[in-house]
Amino acid sequence: MSSTTSATTEKLLSVGQLAARSGVAVTALHFYETKGLIQSTRNTGNQRRYPRAMLRRVAVIKMAQRLGIPLAEIASALAELPNDHTPTAEDWRRLSARWREDLNRRIDEMVRLRDQLDGCIGCGCMSLKECPLRNRQDHLADAGPGPHLP
Repeated sequence: MSSTTSATTEKLLSVGQLAARSGVAVTALHFYETKGLIQSTRNTGNQRRYPRAMLRRVAVIKMAQRLGIPLAEIASALAELPNDHTPTAEDWRRLSARWREDLNRRIDEMVRLRDQLDGCIGCGCMSLKECPLRNRQDHLADAGPGPHLP
């Protein structure tokens, strides 16, 4: 969006207004902007102004972060959306479809870890020869005594 867009064509939001409306800190909005996730224009006083469509983009960013999607992947997905309008439900369906397989894989892994956790509660050493969580088949024995992360 160019800096010539005026408030007469749409209501622009200050960074404080965008922060208040989205529930995201001003510093986070500045960070998102440096990463290309959201865009602003500058007014004659060189203050950032955001189109209202950025409210939905921030909501998409926050939801994706809650799902554990890395910012680089969020940026890649948002790059496919037009900057000149609010993302729609269809836009979100396309974005979420990109992440579904990874989410399902991570959910399956978490379920496996949860189901194996009962065997380790109270152990504390995490160096048992058959610890299914941290030391499968004792592959860390060559690293020396004490706990090690695989």
